[in-house]
Amino acid sequence: MKTSKIWLSSPHMGGNEQVFVQEAFDTNWVAPLGPHVNGLEDDLEIYLGNDTHVGALSTGTAAIHLGLILLGVKAGDEVICQSMTFSASANPILYLGATPVFVDSEELTWNICPASLEEAITDRIANGKKPKAIIAVHLYGVPYQIEKIKAISIQYGIPILEDSAEALGSTYKGQKCGTFGDIGVLSFNGNKIITTSGGGAIVTKTKAMKDKAIFFATQSRDDAPHYEHSEIGYNYRMSNIAAGIGRGQMQVLDKHVQLRIAMHQFYVDLFKGIEGVTVFTAPNINYIPNYWLTALLIDPIVTNGIDREQLRLAFQQDNIESRPLWKPMHLQPVFEKYPYYGGTVAESLFENGLCLPSGSNLTDHDRERIKAVVNALFSTTTSATSREIAVKGNIESKNVLSQ
Repeated sequence: MKTSKIWLSSPHMGGNEQVFVQEAFDTNWVAPLGPHVNGLEDDLEIYLGNDTHVGALSTGTAAIHLGLILLGVKAGDEVICQSMTFSASANPILYLGATPVFVDSEELTWNICPASLEEAITDRIANGKKPKAIIAVHLYGVPYQIEKIKAISIQYGIPILEDSAEALGSTYKGQKCGTFGDIGVLSFNGNKIITTSGGGAIVTKTKAMKDKAIFFATQSRDDAPHYEHSEIGYNYRMSNIAAGIGRGQMQVLDKHVQLRIAMHQFYVDLFKGIEGVTVFTAPNINYIPNYWLTALLIDPIVTNGIDREQLRLAFQQDNIESRPLWKPMHLQPVFEKYPYYGGTVAESLFENGLCLPSGSNLTDHDRERIKAVVNALFSTTTSATSREIAVKGNIESKNVLSQ
C-alpha cells in the first residue's frame, strides 16, 4: 500500500472560508469585484499597519507587473532584480520590454547582496543606464537586509519594489514585511502561508497609488458612460469568491505562522546532531520570519558524500516532497544573456540547498515519517564517524600506553 503524499506546502483551510464563499454565492457576488474584495483589502491593511493601502489582484505576478508600471518602468529601461528567486520576480520586467540586471545573494539572509547591488548600480550608471527600480525579495520568508538596501536605494534615488510574496507574516524589528519598499507585493498562491487559491496583492504608500493600480487592473476604463480607454489596461482584479477564501484565511494567518515556525524548530532539532547539515535560520532577533519554507544546506565533504540530491531522492522514495532551492535567474536559459553582478553565493546555495516539507497542516505522523527518512539516510554517516572517532581514540590510547 502506497503511503500518502507529504507535500512541500499544501493549502491549509481554517474553517470559515466556506462561510464567506457561500455568502458570495447567496448574494450573487461572483464577479471580480464585491464586498469580500473590499473586505480582504481592509483586513490586510489593518494587519500590515504602517498606513498601507492594499489592492487585491489575481496573482502576485500581476502585482509585480503593476508595481513596475507605477514606478515608471518602460521599454528599454533596466531593473535590478535579486537573482535567487522564483521567476515571477523577474518575468514582468520582460513583459514591459525592460532589461533585468541580476544581483547575487549574501550568506546572512540569502537575499540581495548590498555590496553587489551597489556595484551593479554604479556600473550601470557609468555605462549611461541608471536602473529604474530594485526588486528585493524576502526569500523563504526571511527579510532581506532592510537598512542596507534602503540606504542604497536612497543614495542613488532608485525605488524598491519589495517582493514579499513568500513573507506575509514575517517582521523586521516589529514591522511587517510588505511595508518596507516603495511598493510591496504579496502572493496568495495555493502553496503560500495563506491562499485564495490563486491571488495576490499590491501594497502602496498612498490611496492614490492604490487607485491607479486598480485602474490598470480593471482594463484602465476611463470615467465615461461607455468603454473609454486612454491607457493600456489589464484583467488583474481578484474575484469576490477568491477574496472570500482569503478573508477566512486571514482569521488563521497568525496561527499558520506559528505552526510554520514550529516546523522550522522541528528541523533544527532533527538535524542538530548531524555534522555537515545546516538549517537556514534568521540571523538575529530583529528578523522574525514566517518560515514559509524551511531550507537547509548540506556539505557532502563533511557528510561522507551525502548531498542534497540524495536526501531529496530518499524523501521522494517515501512519497515526501522536497525541492532544491530556487535556481538563480542568471543561470536560467531564458535569462542567461542578461547582466549579472556578484560572485557564486546564489549558485552555491542552489547546488547545496534543499527546501523541506513545511506546511502548517503537517501532523505528528508526517513528522515521524520525515524523521525516519533522515535518520535512515544519515545513520551510515553517523556510524562511520563514530567508528573513526573510536579508532582514533584507540590509536591515541595505545600511543599513550607505549610511552
